[in-house]
Amino acid sequence: MRPVLLLLLLLAVVVSAEPKVPAVYVFGDSTADVGNNNYLPGDDAKANFPHYGIDFPHQRPTGRFSNGYNGVDFMAIHMGFRRSPPPYLSIVNETHTPILRGLRGVNFASGGSGILDTTGSTIIMTKQVQDFAALTSNIVSHTNASRAKYLLSRSVFLISSGGNDVFAFFATNSSPSAAQTQQFYDAMVANYSIHLKALYDLGARKFALIDVPPIGCCPYSRSQHPLGACIDGLNDLAKGVNDRIKLLLANLSSRLDGVRYTIGSSYNVVLNMIADPAGVGYKDVKSACCGGGKLGAEASCSPNTTYCGNRNQYLFWDRIHPTHATSARAGLAFYGGSLEFAAPINLKQLVEE
Repeated sequence: MRPVLLLLLLLAVVVSAEPKVPAVYVFGDSTADVGNNNYLPGDDAKANFPHYGIDFPHQRPTGRFSNGYNGVDFMAIHMGFRRSPPPYLSIVNETHTPILRGLRGVNFASGGSGILDTTGSTIIMTKQVQDFAALTSNIVSHTNASRAKYLLSRSVFLISSGGNDVFAFFATNSSPSAAQTQQFYDAMVANYSIHLKALYDLGARKFALIDVPPIGCCPYSRSQHPLGACIDGLNDLAKGVNDRIKLLLANLSSRLDGVRYTIGSSYNVVLNMIADPAGVGYKDVKSACCGGGKLGAEASCSPNTTYCGNRNQYLFWDRIHPTHATSARAGLAFYGGSLEFAAPINLKQLVEE
């Protein structure tokens, strides 16, 4: 039996008879997208073709930037769902569904987007929140205001974003001044705050944020370094954003009644894997499994590129995104891990409150 298939079967045992929360609402970028970009015109930021999805059930490319599931899928599994809720654009015209009764949830994430609406050319975060507002109105009309308020207050709002903003800033400011860096941080915090407050006003109370990973160590970044090393400038920016988002959430939770939150540290999860590959059974933590050229990162993963056979031993699937195996480990760390990987509480504790 293939290791990835075995992992799927083992995780299936984790799924509860009943979900532990009414619904999960997902916002963010390609680390969370499960197919919204499939419905957009053009070819920008899409993963609905081979070899994506080679380890997804029926080897189906769904739009996930993975060989199988992404981190959101695994967090949803731990919360008692089959996997991530469906992409919003796949259900936007449906009129009879548990989703409209405030159950199961919806995934609004769009690969290529960021916290800043100037990042990318796909579904910006402001539009993702607006789409949720439209859904909320439908939930109220299919239930009632009191029932909708209760369900939303018990549901989990999961946000995984920020990496594209860091990439975009660094692309035009590889040696930024202190003032430029501070201006970037201020913009990130201000915009993140706007999005969180908008969701709060729509009924969100339980927030699960995933921080920015050490994107300076992904194969694409390493391929830009003459020695294949991590790009420290990118990692420093990512950590700077993460530190400020922690402060933002601590501040918001003290000012907004009923807010509870967890921040899953993809930054620490990935750095731990890089520091001790053997400890997680990895043979390669630098190269892309699917791609071409230096570190498999000079050519994007596509039907015309090669891919590795031992995918469960690779940290990265393509030149930016993690493998199914990495996402499984990260999802478990965010759900039930220690303070190093999820703070101030983990996702399990958030769900059970």
